Amino acid sequence: MRRLAAVLTAALALGVGLTACGKSDPAPGTAPGQTREITHAMGTTSVPAEPKRVVVLDTDKIDTALSLGVTPIGAATAGEARSWPTYFGAEKLAGIKEVGVLTEPDLETINALQPDLILGSKFRQEKFYDELSAIAPTVFTEKVGVTWKENFLLDGQALGREQQARDLLASYEKRAKDLGASLGDAAGREISIVRFMPGNIRVYGPESFSGIVVGDTGLGRPVRQRLDGKKERRFEQVSPERVNEVDGDIIFVTAYGETAAAEQAKVTAGSLWQGLSAVKAGKAHVVSDETWMTGIGVTAANKILDDLEKYVSA
Repeated sequence: MRRLAAVLTAALALGVGLTACGKSDPAPGTAPGQTREITHAMGTTSVPAEPKRVVVLDTDKIDTALSLGVTPIGAATAGEARSWPTYFGAEKLAGIKEVGVLTEPDLETINALQPDLILGSKFRQEKFYDELSAIAPTVFTEKVGVTWKENFLLDGQALGREQQARDLLASYEKRAKDLGASLGDAAGREISIVRFMPGNIRVYGPESFSGIVVGDTGLGRPVRQRLDGKKERRFEQVSPERVNEVDGDIIFVTAYGETAAAEQAKVTAGSLWQGLSAVKAGKAHVVSDETWMTGIGVTAANKILDDLEKYVSA
């Protein structure tokens, strides 16, 4: 409560306050007529026509902002992977300040940055929405992963880059479709996606970010990873004793953080993993977790296509 009171007091001193029905007042210094109304997961919010000081609270929003030419002044990090997406290069990441982790944003730090727009996710930060809205206009997407394209377009709209976002998404979708067409019988090639987490192993289904990207090419998936009839079709856990179930024509493997990478090394050195047909054929490939799993944006999606071109086309 002390933290909440401190943040609200500071925010109100700057002239920013909460309004009903999820609507935030324009950012300080924004003249009338220079705002736009954005409808999102928490209501309708007035945002600056051209936001200059943006804070992002999920990994997809870092990808989105940088893909659209906007460098955030602050960004939350993803737990075990406490870093910015290196696939953008160090130059584009310079100057971004860490503002906590995805599930626990640092409100004091965010407030001190004096943002004019905050982008977040109802799925991860719903309980912080009122506090964040007291600091600056805040736009939340509803879900993560399965709606990554819709999220990209909504965040692009909030950033004042809606047409650019539409163009980038269309370009990605055309590239994915063309890649699949170039492979001939794409559906006949079963792509397995495996992720090592601290304490468990996951296979990723058709409603995960990487699963959607693979699906956009028309490539097939192993029956085990189609998750037919399942309520949750993003991923499913597999025990180390049943790792023989993760086979496919080609396997793409990631690890979330150092602890998971150590577990990956142990499991993949074992006889069950070594007995997989894809492993025997030299078609199991370690790829970047930050592109295949945490990127969840159009640039990360194109990086996945790069991997598919490299390993599936070969």
